[in-house]
Amino acid sequence: MMPVVMSLLPYTVAGDAIPLPLTGQRGDAARGQSLVMSRQASLCLLCHQGPFPEPHAQGTLAPDLRGVGGRLSEGQIRLRIVDMKRLNPSTIMPAYYRIADHARVGEAWRGKPVLEAQAIEDIVAFLTTLKE
Repeated sequence: MMPVVMSLLPYTVAGDAIPLPLTGQRGDAARGQSLVMSRQASLCLLCHQGPFPEPHAQGTLAPDLRGVGGRLSEGQIRLRIVDMKRLNPSTIMPAYYRIADHARVGEAWRGKPVLEAQAIEDIVAFLTTLKE
């Protein structure tokens, strides 16, 4: 059975950011917080740590998310989630909104982004609230 290939919403990269929301509207920070803390949906806490419950269950491979909303703009956060490899080709962070060039992807996930555009916007909305 051939995988279903989804079409991604178009976006524009300006420097080190995607300035406009993928969906045309800002996300919901409460849903974004839930996604960030989910070990089934986004997997953020496998590598990152931050101001979240259960610090022992958080990763240490990637930058701490504390204060990320004060260090990076909304657009910079968005690009890092969409496709960090555009900024750092050797990063271990997956491209959450790309379907091309994915290596070693299971059949059920081929042709699909890791996260839908709205989920990315929700995560961006939450991460921008983390000012310190």
